[in-house]
Amino acid sequence: MTASDLRRSPLVLVGAAMLVLAVPTAVLAVVHPVQITGTNGWVKPLKFELSIALYAVTLAWLVTRLRRGRRLAEVLGAAAGALLVVEMAVILGAAALGTTSHFNVSTPAHTAAWAVMGISIAAVWLITAVVGVLLWRSPSGDAAFDLSVRVGVVVALAGMAVAFLMTSPTAQQLTDFRGIAGAHTVGSADGGPGLPLLGWSTAAGDLRVPHFVGMHALQGLPLLVLGLSLVARRWTAAAAVLTPRVRLHLVALAGAGWAAALGLLTWQALVGQSVVAPAGAVLAASSAVALALVGAAVVVVARARRAACGAGPSGARTALSPTAT
Repeated sequence: MTASDLRRSPLVLVGAAMLVLAVPTAVLAVVHPVQITGTNGWVKPLKFELSIALYAVTLAWLVTRLRRGRRLAEVLGAAAGALLVVEMAVILGAAALGTTSHFNVSTPAHTAAWAVMGISIAAVWLITAVVGVLLWRSPSGDAAFDLSVRVGVVVALAGMAVAFLMTSPTAQQLTDFRGIAGAHTVGSADGGPGLPLLGWSTAAGDLRVPHFVGMHALQGLPLLVLGLSLVARRWTAAAAVLTPRVRLHLVALAGAGWAAALGLLTWQALVGQSVVAPAGAVLAASSAVALALVGAAVVVVARARRAACGAGPSGARTALSPTAT
């Protein structure tokens, strides 16, 4: 598939449409900050527009990497794009009406809209899984990149699945039902104090954090490979250290770290701890995992550097210098 074909991909068109929509949505967030559950109601559709744009363009790009099953992936990608447009329409419509789109079963119309959103995102999850299987069976020849995509798809699917934990009504909602069944936060009602723009709770657990972190493994891990490759091409000494084998090991560590972060953040949210205030066993486990992964990465790079120095004519260390062009 050429660059021209990629630009004509329905997924890329969806991504472009989301970016265009983000402009008036951002303006409305400033000039008409309608309050929904205590927050600016236009911020939510803005976040979804940006997230959908990122997902759509990433999936379109990954489809171009396929050697087998590309036609099926293109059809499924177009379907995913259409479903995401439907979801975005519901979210924007709810914001325009001054009400919440998620978990809203206060009227038959709101219940139907929430059901449409649920069906749409479940279908997108399945489509992503199928495309992930196709990618798994279509290696590119770059082991580090292939691993980044495979781990990225698995972690992204797990991160998307965290959303299902938000759909059960809370104990308070069951005892005093007011048309909302489900919540982002654990330990307090939605709409309390949160981080700027993101809105993640600073007072309670928030399942949007692992949901976000998990979903974007699909972008972060392949970007890490591209970054390492760029450094290896730009710097002579780095090229000797960042061999394909070393890049593979670093990506494996990054993938393990991303998966661990998803698990730890989900645990933190479920026990009601804010993302900005980890404590107790969550803090201890997070610190241990971070130290272990950083230590392992240091060891991998140090060994590769020693091997690269030993391979030189005198074994002397070489300073990093730009590769001649």
